[in-house]
Order: sequence, then C-alpha cells, then structure tokens
Amino acid sequence: MSEHTGRAAAGNGRAMVPPGPAVHTGRRQRRPTGAPPPLPHPVTITTTAWLVLMAMALAGAFLAAQHTPWLRIDDQASTWALLQLARIRTPWLTDVANGINEAGSGWGATAVGLSVVALLMVFRRWRHLLVFLGSLLFLEIAGKSIYFGLSRPRPYGVPIIGRWAGYSGVSPPVAVATIFLMGAVYCLAVPGRVRSYAKAAVAAVVAVFGLARLYLGVDHPGDVLLGVAFAVAIAVTAFRFFTPNEVFPVAYRRGRTAHVDVTGRRGEAIREAVRDQLGLTVTEIKPVGLESSAGSTPLRLRVEGAPDEFLFAKLYTKGHVRADRWYKLWRTILYGSLEDESSFKTVRRLVTYEDYALRLLQDIGVRTARPYGIVEITPEREYMLVTEFHAGAVEIGEADVDDAVIDQGLLLIRMMWDAGIAHRDIKPGNLMVRSGELLLIDVAFVQVRPSPWRQAVDLGNMMLVLAVRSDPQQVYQRALTYFTEDELAEAFAATRGVASPTQLRAFMKRDPRDLLGEFRALAPARPPIVLQRWSIKRVALAAAMLAVITAAVLETGDAFFPAARNLGVYAPACGTGHSTILSAQAVPSAALLPCVAALPSGWSIGGADISSGKASFWLDSDRAGSRAITATLTAACDTTGAQEIPSDQPGARRFEHPLSLAPQFASLRFYTFPGGCVTYRFSFTPGASPVLGDAAGSALGFQPRPTLVDFVRRTEDLALCGRGAVCPG
Repeated sequence: MSEHTGRAAAGNGRAMVPPGPAVHTGRRQRRPTGAPPPLPHPVTITTTAWLVLMAMALAGAFLAAQHTPWLRIDDQASTWALLQLARIRTPWLTDVANGINEAGSGWGATAVGLSVVALLMVFRRWRHLLVFLGSLLFLEIAGKSIYFGLSRPRPYGVPIIGRWAGYSGVSPPVAVATIFLMGAVYCLAVPGRVRSYAKAAVAAVVAVFGLARLYLGVDHPGDVLLGVAFAVAIAVTAFRFFTPNEVFPVAYRRGRTAHVDVTGRRGEAIREAVRDQLGLTVTEIKPVGLESSAGSTPLRLRVEGAPDEFLFAKLYTKGHVRADRWYKLWRTILYGSLEDESSFKTVRRLVTYEDYALRLLQDIGVRTARPYGIVEITPEREYMLVTEFHAGAVEIGEADVDDAVIDQGLLLIRMMWDAGIAHRDIKPGNLMVRSGELLLIDVAFVQVRPSPWRQAVDLGNMMLVLAVRSDPQQVYQRALTYFTEDELAEAFAATRGVASPTQLRAFMKRDPRDLLGEFRALAPARPPIVLQRWSIKRVALAAAMLAVITAAVLETGDAFFPAARNLGVYAPACGTGHSTILSAQAVPSAALLPCVAALPSGWSIGGADISSGKASFWLDSDRAGSRAITATLTAACDTTGAQEIPSDQPGARRFEHPLSLAPQFASLRFYTFPGGCVTYRFSFTPGASPVLGDAAGSALGFQPRPTLVDFVRRTEDLALCGRGAVCPG
C-alpha cells in the first residue's frame, strides 16, 4: 500500500474485511457431449414458418413471372378465384370495398403508421422505434426490388373496378398496411393474452383489406399472400431478434423493463444449472435491485447450505450485450471516445470479465462480493454470475454515513488508485452499507490501468455519493487524509455532466444543496477538464449515422403517405411487354397505346407512371433537359385551342397547340383515336432548339390494342378486359 493508504488504514483502526465464508457445495455434474443445456435456445416456429412461407411465395412468384406454363396456371387460377368474387358484386358491396381499399391504401395506413411512431416517442421506446423504422426501410428496399423484378400486370379475365397504381406484384398497399399493423402489435401490445388478441385483430383487418382488393379485381390472390407474408416475416424476425420480450418487454409500468423473466421454464433451468454446475440447491429465485440495474437481471437465490441462506446472482443475456453495444456507440457519437468505452463482443466474455474483476479486487483487499462461479444457462446467449449475498445491507443512499463509512469509501478509491484500477460506475446503487461496513458491488465495468481522467472521476463520484448522505465539508476534510489538494482539485475538474452515473445525477438533482459547487469551492481552483474527445472515429461514426438516418427518412417517409405515392413502372416499350399490357389495363377503352420505339442519340427514358385511368412516361435529353417530352394516355382529352394537322399515325387524328417558342420551347401535341387520347407535352430547357422535338416522331410509337388482346389470349387463354375483349362481372 502507498504511504496514504497505510497511514489512513492505521489511523482509522479498521482493516478491509475479508470475503464472506464459503458455501457448502454438493456433487457437480458435467454436461455430456450432445446433451441439451439447461435452457436450449428456442426455435420459434412462427418466425421460421413465416420466413419459409415468404421464401416459398417469392420463389413461386418469380417462377411464374416468366412466360412459362407456370405463369399460365397461376394466372388462370387467380382469374378463377376472382371470378367467384365478381359474381357477388353489388352496388352497395362495391361501395364498401372501395371505401376499405381507399382507407387501407391511403389515410388509414397513414394514421396507423404515424400513430405508432408518435406513441413510441411518447413512451420513449427508442429501440422499438428504430427497429420499426428499420423494418420499414428493409421492406422498402427489398420490396422495390421484388416489385420491379416481377413487374406483373393486373389480373386478366375480370373487370377491374377499383383504383390502383403500378404493378400488381407483392401488392405494396397490403404489404405497407401489414407492416404498420405488425409494428403496432410488437411495439404497443403487452406480450401475452393482449398481444395474442392484437394479432388476431390484425389478421382480421388484413384479411378484410385483402378481400376488398380481390373483390375489386386490383390484385391477384398470390400478390396479397406475398405482400402479407413478406411484411409479417420482416416484422416478426426484426422485433424478435432485436427487441426480444425477455430483454425489451412492452410494459406500461414505471421503472426499468430491461430485465429477464426468471419464472417458468427459465426459473427451472436456473435451478438445474446451479445444481449441476456449482453443486448448490436453489429453493427460491427473486429479482432484487431492479431500479438501479439496467445491464443485467440481479437475483437473490435462496440456497441450501449458504450463510444466511442467500446468494446473489446477475443474469446476463445476449440482448444485454447488444444494448450495451448500442449505448456505447451512441455515447461515442455524443461525447467522443472516453478512452474506455469499448463494448463486449459476447455475453460469455462479459460475465467472465466480471468474475475476473471480483477476484482482482479481492486480491488488493477491496471488500466486495465473493464469487462462487459462472453458470451457463444457454450457450453463448445466457450466463449467470453467482456471488456472495450481502444480507442485511442497504444502499448507501438509505444508510447513515458517518466518518467511518466516509473513510472506507475514500480508502477504497485510494487502494484502487494504487493498484491501477478504476470502478467506472461509482453510484449509490453500487455501494452497500451493513453494520457500518461499506461494500462495493457491480464490478462489470472495472478497468485495469485506466486513464488518469477516469481515476479522477471515480474519486469525484465517490465524494459526491458520500456527501449526499452527509456534508461536503466533512467529506472533504476526511479526503485530505488520503489525497492531496491537487488530486481533489483534479477530481472535481473531471467530474461533470455525463462523467457521473445517471442515478448519482438524479440524487444530486433532488438534493437542495449544490454539492458539486461546494466541493469545487473547497478545492484549489482548476479549469474544468473537457469531456468531449474529437477523433476521426467519432466524426466518421457521426457522419455515417447521419447518412443512414437521412437515407432512412427519405426512403421510408413516402411509405407513411401511400395515397400520394406511386412506385412507378418501367416505361412501356412497343411490343407485348408487361408495362404495355398494364397501359392497356389502365385505359381499357383505348384502341392504341403509346410506347417507346427507338430512342435517338442523346435521349433516354426518364421514368413512367401507370395507374387506373392514366398511363404516362417521359424522356430526358442531354440538350433539351429532363422531362423534355412527356407522353400521357387517357380516355379523352381537351383539344380546345389546338389545330388539327395531317396525322403521322394510322388510325389517329393529330392536333398541335404551340405554347411558346422562345426563350423556352413548350408545346402540346394530341393524338385522338377510338376510346383514347395521347398527349405529348414538350418542355425544353431555355435555349434548346425546337427542332429537337422531331425526335418524338422516331422515339415514340403506338401499339395496337388487338395485338395485346391476341397475345394474352394465346399465351394465357384469358381475356385482356376492355376494347376487343368483354369480360363477365
């Protein structure tokens, strides 16, 4: 011991108390190779089932997406099912179905999605919120790939009487509504009977929504099934993996909720594991001190043969390690690397390190709990550290603190300084008092050879904890026995803000005295030590996090407003492709359909939107600018003010309506034909030559509808409903 330590210990007349007595143990049993652990990792059947269903639905959808016999079978089966629903169409039922479709595809989905986000913010369930938004982001990214990969037209052989937009594959409205509802279940419903009822209600709502869209003929049955399976699989997997109920339960009670349930199957597994691995018989398991513990589940075990019948245990799970990892990442972004904010990679490493820290502190004479061993509950997922239980001890925040207790606290810090150790979590909840003896607990964050700043923070926090139950002047005078004035000044220059644990800051806030201010007034003046630590790692992490959040907001923001959203489609190329067929379904009466024929040099396809009643696509030019030419198909158009000129398209009349020649060329061109009208809108950048508009003659063409009708009849043996193909229903 140093000169300070030796003098203080002698002056106090109290030596550090040795660890508690040993516990009588029985015969231990080694688990044979191949034998299951006390609590095997459960295989969640429902999660696996949804993932398998999603995989099967995706495989089937892509298998049938090509013009193969499978596509013919799938389309005919879909048409048969939709025809059964079409036979029961009535005006009032159609109105109801349209109302359900409008709600599920528009304002209803918006209300549910935004309500989930708002309620999660109100209840401060930030992890659930991140998982919810992450699930939505994954649905958006993966869903778009599937959506464009399938590029499936709307159903054949049955009139479509509802509103729709884009391709039918994966049914985006059903998928988005489902994931919003699943988010509400896993973020807001309490696990158990309430959540089961909520799931049943969601299943009923999704079923009604899906049936309404099938009744209206806007989706294939397989599209609805794929959308539901995809959304449910994403939500169930994400919430069960990142927010397991045993670690992040949904609860509406005060206090911390990040604790594991130790009743039922887990309780029996704990008893079995302790008996086999430590040779101890546990008769009772009771959670204790939950209010001051967030990184583990603290337990009191009643054990046969133990002093006072009790032992203490800390149960760690993989979820605790994940939470610790995210917590320290966030602290690194907020404050920089505080030199020791390294997370544990595995739960086994965490519990092993705490066992090592307990033995290390005992070696230097610090009175802490005696460790009895590590118990494996589930390999690589759950471990429990069993230690001595300080029976009759109370937290220092509830104890009488006299000079003897103050001396023990200060001597404890001095001994750790001399041994090159920092506790890193000095707070009322980690200091116990029993019969005038100070006991240190929770050593999971102990660090060997810490930075001087971290050691100074330990001293400052210890003095603040002692002052909460005594007087700053008294604590300071006793501290001069163990530390120099310069060391005390350093401690209170370093101890500020987040350097103190949350519980200690709460105690100080409730205390009417300015404890930190009084200590600083007593100590020699010293400039505050800056907490912020700037580094390349911190800047990179902050930039990456900002980029991810921005991308997520931009990507998922539109999903909350599906009524004003259209995923788009591939531009229809002249021929019998899916987009051209979808254009024919958008305007069933049109005899001709606009399409992209051959793009001249310097022109490219900008995008396309196809929905019920309208189909449009636009071309970009390296000289005329973006959206230089937009072609729009509708059932009719207003040609007022336009002049008819000879048409270059057989079967269509052509009208021209110049709007502006300089400085920016703008014009309208109309092609009218039986059952439809195509509008070309020219809008060039200022200075671009109107001659560039001649590209429309070669770039754009028309596909006769009879060609598409014959193609669908020949390949699918079904009708492309509309002009030239009358459908029942």
